[in-house]
Amino acid sequence: MANKKKTEKAAEEKEEISVEEDEVQTEEEKTEEISKDQELEKELAAAKEAHIRTLAEYDNYRKRSTKEKEAAYGDSKAACLSELLPVLDNFERALATTDSDFDAFKKGMEMIYNHFSEILKKLGVEPFGEVGEAFDPNIHNGVMHIEDEGLEENVIADVFSKGYKLGDRILRPAMVKVAN
Repeated sequence: MANKKKTEKAAEEKEEISVEEDEVQTEEEKTEEISKDQELEKELAAAKEAHIRTLAEYDNYRKRSTKEKEAAYGDSKAACLSELLPVLDNFERALATTDSDFDAFKKGMEMIYNHFSEILKKLGVEPFGEVGEAFDPNIHNGVMHIEDEGLEENVIADVFSKGYKLGDRILRPAMVKVAN
């Protein structure tokens, strides 16, 4: 019996040791889980911070782009208008003359017209819509039709107002009379 008690006591001690080892293992597992959770929380916090920074950078970019766009528009408008101011000065000078010489007045107006045409050309504006050109409804506004044996079909017979374009952009279609 003494052997039996010793064996039982040894078995109980083994159980207690294994229970203690299990508790130690679960404590270690819990510590590992806690450290993994902390690591994941740190990564999540870092990802959130990076996301917030990206959103802030995008917002700053959007605001900066809007300001630059507005400034570019204002700058280009100012540059264009500053090119036109000499024409206005020439008109004021022409109107201020008390000379009643029609030929001198006409010559002055022609000079102003040529100067204005040069400025438009410098800015990239091209006139179109000449008599004899083929009618194109995309760039011409046909306001009248005439029957003329001397002209081909769909040819501009008369121009009421020239059209103007800037590159491929139509600023104003030409108002024309078309022969059928």
